[in-house]
Amino acid sequence: MFHLGTPELIILLVILLLLFGVGRISKIAGEIGKGVTSFRKGLKGDEEAAETSDKNG
Repeated sequence: MFHLGTPELIILLVILLLLFGVGRISKIAGEIGKGVTSFRKGLKGDEEAAETSDKNG
């Protein structure tokens, strides 16, 4: 479908840098990282809750 090679990815990165700037991109990446971390903690918490309920019930 979409076959993006190295040159295409570099061009996209340059366009993103021109549109948003380095500071804003690093801020967005940090927020995405925090979201992923929170999501993983939520999944881990659900798994631990399920394990404890299986042991108790």
